[in-house]
Amino acid sequence: MSSINRHSKQITATVVSNKRIGQYHQLLLNIGHVVENARPGNFVAISVGGENSGLILRRAFAISRVSHRSDKGDGTMELIVAPHGSGSKWLCSQPEGASLDVVVPLGTAFGIPTEPAQALLIGGGYGSAPLFGLAEVLKSKGCRVDMILGASTASKIYAPIEGKRSVNSLKIYTEDGSAGTLGKVTDPIPSLIEEGLVDVIYSCGPMAMLAAISHIANAADIVHQCAVEESMACGIGVCMTCVLPVENSDGQIAMLRSCIDGPVMDGSRVQWNQVGKVAK
Repeated sequence: MSSINRHSKQITATVVSNKRIGQYHQLLLNIGHVVENARPGNFVAISVGGENSGLILRRAFAISRVSHRSDKGDGTMELIVAPHGSGSKWLCSQPEGASLDVVVPLGTAFGIPTEPAQALLIGGGYGSAPLFGLAEVLKSKGCRVDMILGASTASKIYAPIEGKRSVNSLKIYTEDGSAGTLGKVTDPIPSLIEEGLVDVIYSCGPMAMLAAISHIANAADIVHQCAVEESMACGIGVCMTCVLPVENSDGQIAMLRSCIDGPVMDGSRVQWNQVGKVAK
């Protein structure tokens, strides 16, 4: 494995709880002492389908948040899963007490400011889940945290009430106007930047949304850390199925692996206009 995954381990995690929240499932897994190395932006690769399943590849899921249990020296990991494919449906069907084969933590985490800053967190759909744990870390560092959540319709917004508890301010945008303000999450960004309310932007969600945010952030010279959404097969940098065109330090375009060099990337370096067009 790459050095970026030097703390990752293959372990057996126990399902502590499995709750249905709207269209999604909130799974809480006991991952023991490994929790000490899990950070906002990391992900987990889970073996799905059971022993006799034809689902050979693991499924990657973003870590929503982790919780340390100081009394026992270990902790839990929270995942938000949408039961779309056969693998995620199987995972969402797992009862309390079930054992899961997981590799955790994986990938590059969000960078945390060394001094208090004004952070704007932007999430699309259930992709916003990792931002809640990030918000808690940022606030513990003295940062002001504002959040914008968006989706095509109200039912696809994940846990807006929980989001409101995690941040200083929360705005919701839906494309059909069924919740919050009619529009897209990108709509209020320019005015917030102009008012001097944004030092750094963090985002999770669909690639088109991340590209649009990067365009605005680049024009304003604002740092934008985004967790990219690319399909991962192995999750550990071997298969090369999750590569993205990214500008490196010498100005050359390199095909970087989302699972190793990401999922958190510098939005200004991703060549969004070439995503999906450059041969892998």
